[in-house]
Amino acid sequence: MRFVVVSLILLVVLGALGLYVHRRASGLLDLSLRGRRALACLLATGMLAMISARLWRGVLPEGVLRGVVLVSSILSLGVLLSAVLLAIVDLGHLIARLGRAALGRARAAARPADVASRPGEQGAREDGGDAGELLSPQLAPQLAPPALPRRAFLANGAVGSAFLIGGGSAVYGALVGRHDYVIEEVAIPIPGLPRSLDGFTIVQLSDIHLGLFVGEPQMRAAEDLVRKARGDLVVMTGDLIDFNPMYAEHLGRLTRRLGPLAREGVAAIPGNHDHFAGIDAALDALERGGARVLSNRGSVVGGAGGAFALLGVDDVWARGRVPGGGPDLRRALADVPRDLPRVLLCHNPVFFPDAAGEVALQLSGHTHGGQVNPLVRPADLVLPHGYVAGLYKRGSAHLYINRGFGTAGPPARIGAPPEVSRIVLVAA
Repeated sequence: MRFVVVSLILLVVLGALGLYVHRRASGLLDLSLRGRRALACLLATGMLAMISARLWRGVLPEGVLRGVVLVSSILSLGVLLSAVLLAIVDLGHLIARLGRAALGRARAAARPADVASRPGEQGAREDGGDAGELLSPQLAPQLAPPALPRRAFLANGAVGSAFLIGGGSAVYGALVGRHDYVIEEVAIPIPGLPRSLDGFTIVQLSDIHLGLFVGEPQMRAAEDLVRKARGDLVVMTGDLIDFNPMYAEHLGRLTRRLGPLAREGVAAIPGNHDHFAGIDAALDALERGGARVLSNRGSVVGGAGGAFALLGVDDVWARGRVPGGGPDLRRALADVPRDLPRVLLCHNPVFFPDAAGEVALQLSGHTHGGQVNPLVRPADLVLPHGYVAGLYKRGSAHLYINRGFGTAGPPARIGAPPEVSRIVLVAA
């Protein structure tokens, strides 16, 4: 039911934007009726294909389905980005038009009242008619207005640029941006951290979304990046599988490959997509892969020479939806000594205000850094507390949000490159 409601909302929004883009593109290209119909069919087919792609799983071969979804997503994302840019262009045109009208009224009000009644000018109009009629036939063609006035040329250029930037960004985000992996390093002070653990490094992977667009090539890339990051511990902070539980096998295989890359192995928690895919399959794959699954559980990292508490909680989405589900920090705290400094793994950063008084650091994902950020980052305006990506502080506690490794929705990233985080704990 949830999928149907979301799909209908998305279809209405994309449909409205598609009509807007279709009208502006038809005018810019001066399309014939046949051309307008062809463009309308192309846009409608692309949008419907992207929205209904989940229904085709198991019907179409995976390679074919991947190609269909990729092309339709590029088209739909291009429509979205172009519509945003066109709206900016149209708003600029409206402001300019209102400004010219106001200026014209001001000039008219300031013009002397007797200008229109000057005898010589009035007589010339009455006797000679329109000023253009006084020109000789030889001069008239030379003074004729150009075929495309300067103002119209600039307007068409702005509209064309909106389509070029919007469409080009969609292609870049789908073919290049989602593979533009980076390692982000940040040092975070942890009060009470033993000196023996000063410099302890946590490598964070989040929002892998193993599925149609994250398979073996992307898993190899993740493994290479984790190896380059040289961490003491690898943590996986949720949304490890996209929607289909058949990819749990991939998760187990990736976990087994990451374990030997850090002396403290791998610890993991679930995210909302892991619940969508089937939480039992996801957690079982992690455990069989050798990970410490910390869903409302705690673990001690280190030994007699110094240690800290590593805590993990279930995703906030599961609260009230899954029996016994949702984050339970008290339950996790019960597993570890009270005097140890604490690092918390929690998929959704919205939990940070609840955890800030209990932990020194929370590592989260979920937001994808906005994933698609055309010119600005809209997620800053809509996500709770403005938690989108990077480092935040509340009191003495820190929150770090990983932008994620894979994608959700359109397989594209613009202005939010996928990351592997290298978190260096510093004794404070």
